[in-house]
Amino acid sequence: MATELHRIAAAPGLVDQVYRALVDAIASGALAPGQRITQEDLAERLAVSRQPVLQALRLLKADGLVQDAPGRGLQVAALSAAGIAQVYAVRGALDALAARLAAQRRAVLPPALLKAGRAAAKGRDVMAMIDADLAFHRALYAASGNPLIERSAAPHWCQIRRAMGAVLQAGAARRTVWDEHTAIAEAVAAGDADLAADLARRHGDDASHHLGRALDALPANAGDKA
Repeated sequence: MATELHRIAAAPGLVDQVYRALVDAIASGALAPGQRITQEDLAERLAVSRQPVLQALRLLKADGLVQDAPGRGLQVAALSAAGIAQVYAVRGALDALAARLAAQRRAVLPPALLKAGRAAAKGRDVMAMIDADLAFHRALYAASGNPLIERSAAPHWCQIRRAMGAVLQAGAARRTVWDEHTAIAEAVAAGDADLAADLARRHGDDASHHLGRALDALPANAGDKA
């Protein structure tokens, strides 16, 4: 189910609200790859002034989610399987480090996260699936005890969420995701740092390969292997 754009109430942090709303819309496909976007249209749909939209679009451009359109204006950037592979190479290294450090502390990840993730995976709410996945990894980062890991990973999650959204919208869910999450959590709780790190790294590699293949198969990306 695509996330539509809804009106945002004026409040402190308005730029961040607009930014997050647009990231969600891009991740869900409500704003599709190649779609032209304008400040005026987005401001009207979100019921905000043009200024926070302008600032949010600058952030999205820096993230690589929007780009200059041919001629003038902006458009939603195309998805790139190669680009996602690069993002996952970085995330996989950070996840492995987080899992190793968390295991050294014998951290226990909240069982409710795993339960919620499995429930989301059985449903059809794409954003719920993405949010559950992100919640697990954030918990793993927090369990590491090193706040720099989450700060380093955060800039890449907008691209990961977008790739996941496109693939899940097409029905290409990877069925082993939550089994892998559970195995990582169990290795962490058992204090097996080597196993936890290896499982986290392999989890990232498998996710990267799955998303890459699925993205290449999408009609919007056919023939675009850049």
